[in-house]
Amino acid sequence: MARHADNREQFRPNGHDNDNFLLTTVVGSYPKPKWLNRSKELADDESSKFDDDDLAEAYDDAARVITHEHENSGLDTVVDGEMRREEMVEYFAHRIPGYEFNGPVKVWGHNYFDKPSVASEVEYDEPWLVDEFEFTSDVAEKPVKVPITGPYTLARWSFNEAYDTEEELAYDLADLVNTEVEKLVEAGARYVQIDEPALATTPDDHAIVGECLERIVDGIDDEVRIGLHVCYGDYSRIYPELNDYPIDEFDVELCNGGYEQIDVFTDPEFEPDLALGVVDVHTAEVESVEEIKENIKEGLKVVPPEKLTVSPDCGVKLLPREVAYRKMENMVTAAREVEAELDDGEIDVAGLRRSPAGSQA
Repeated sequence: MARHADNREQFRPNGHDNDNFLLTTVVGSYPKPKWLNRSKELADDESSKFDDDDLAEAYDDAARVITHEHENSGLDTVVDGEMRREEMVEYFAHRIPGYEFNGPVKVWGHNYFDKPSVASEVEYDEPWLVDEFEFTSDVAEKPVKVPITGPYTLARWSFNEAYDTEEELAYDLADLVNTEVEKLVEAGARYVQIDEPALATTPDDHAIVGECLERIVDGIDDEVRIGLHVCYGDYSRIYPELNDYPIDEFDVELCNGGYEQIDVFTDPEFEPDLALGVVDVHTAEVESVEEIKENIKEGLKVVPPEKLTVSPDCGVKLLPREVAYRKMENMVTAAREVEAELDDGEIDVAGLRRSPAGSQA
């Protein structure tokens, strides 16, 4: 079941102007500075004097810059933009004993993915993200969220050469993620997001994802906010089953589809908090504050304000950096204006809420 933990208010900024509070965040990835990409090229060039220590400094500099960029936009919780990550499965596979790499695989068009193989039983060796979290926490003045690729996606998007089933592999990986989350919590993390994009492509496996989540949260204090991010799928195939997931927040992409699926989450009642994508990460057009305010109201059809989180649809790494920043900035402004309008009674929340039939309540 949803955790129903009272862990949201810890992210309300000190001196917040409004009584209502819509938590603002990002999913994770952010455009990398061009000089960081150039630094990686130099580090790979044997004729260059730019070495691994220089590259490590470049990663730190980029993480520092993007963390501050997130804070400058006004976000309540920030990440480092995943500056050290190139691909969401490959990054973790390099850190998990049992995985190996055999070269890139063509996935669509002319795009290649360095798809890893699970050659032996997976194990936990050293922390994956603790150093990064501690670095970002030292840089940031706002609370830091930690996105982690989920065990189901790590299993589905790899070649399985060691386990009888992908399900068994996913459960072993979930136990490893649990260990990592424990270490992050010991380091001070209070907001962890599990990314499971593979669920959108294989929704019939929702029970496997649910069991993975049970393993991940085992022993994790209720003060730690656990989110689940899923994108680009037919959500009717995992709802209402996701109400049984042990999560505080379900982060969903709906802006790109014009909120055509919003009514999916109205019958039966949506139980976790809703993190709603309110800007489209697939277009370089920057949504106006007024447009984003209307998108936020779509979320109020499903949950009351105290259960609504506002975010982009997904990671914004493929957008031009200036566009990504302006989307975030407008998103935060829109959230604060909606809060003020809620305080003043200008938004009829009861009138927005959907009845089980999908009609206006």
